Amino acid sequence: MDKNAHLNRVIVDFKKLTPEVLKLLVDRYPDGYDDRNIITFRNSQGERIEAVEVLTEDTKYLVKISAKLEYTMENYDEDDYEDFADDDPTAVVEPDPEEMVDGEDED
Repeated sequence: MDKNAHLNRVIVDFKKLTPEVLKLLVDRYPDGYDDRNIITFRNSQGERIEAVEVLTEDTKYLVKISAKLEYTMENYDEDDYEDFADDDPTAVVEPDPEEMVDGEDED
């Protein structure tokens, strides 16, 4: 039996990403995630979903993978979220697509 079977399961899209879950992701995958970390499943509409997993004491979060997520994890700064509650989904803003492209050339 899965030792995590008792956990609540929550699928998190980037739009609903909170500072708490983002910090868990950065802590769990400090150098980013790779293919070994990706979980693939079908949602209730039959769509194929790719996600990475993070756990708390009572919840298993499956965070949907996207370019926005990767960029936000790479540019994570805990200070950016100090004025927000840990569970505030408005705290994590979508990155500017131009920054995402321009930022790839910088070190």
